[in-house]
Amino acid sequence: MKILCVSDQIDPLVYSSVIRERFSDIDIILSAGDLPMDYLDFIVSSLNKPLLFVFGNHNLKEYHYHKRGGEYSVMNSVDCDTYSHGVIHIGSRVRQEEGLIIAGLGGSIRYNRGENQFTDFQMNLEILRLIPALVFNRLFRGRYLDILLTHAPPRGIHDKEDPCHRGFKAFLWFMRVFKPKYLIHGHIHLYDLSDVRLTTYGDTQVLNAYSHYTIETGDKR
Repeated sequence: MKILCVSDQIDPLVYSSVIRERFSDIDIILSAGDLPMDYLDFIVSSLNKPLLFVFGNHNLKEYHYHKRGGEYSVMNSVDCDTYSHGVIHIGSRVRQEEGLIIAGLGGSIRYNRGENQFTDFQMNLEILRLIPALVFNRLFRGRYLDILLTHAPPRGIHDKEDPCHRGFKAFLWFMRVFKPKYLIHGHIHLYDLSDVRLTTYGDTQVLNAYSHYTIETGDKR
């Protein structure tokens, strides 16, 4: 199983006329937030593969996100999960796609009372919403999940000390308890090729998906 991960920056290697050739072996796309919907639309329509995403914390109106019934959604939505852009929102949801169990937690740490920002306590409440589905998976599929897709990083892993870019302590607890193979996040921009992108925490590989990155899970479709 090969996954294309994208986040935070429109990458010319992805937004290209040769995207089909360059990523012909991709099985699924995961977006960790702060990307325009038109960009995600281009990716999913070009590769014709499922694209799951969570919302970031920047420019929600500019990116055609809007709040409906207390949750963020996408303009011109077709239903509560799949939208006119052909992408699937999994914020505070658990979904099985292409044989993978994927959970999503969008937004960043609260730093200026802006949209889609959470305290650690509030993020713990978002995690509680996932637990019934995770327990169901453990009982009937033998594992809680394979991938946690987030916008912000865990606290102390790939995050920064400024108020905007601190990670969530709640994600550390999540990884210890539910042991996903991957936690894929965005939010932290990488300006140096020597910056750390992949870190192991317990049984979980924590990946910064900034710009784009591909991973192979070893799972069969």
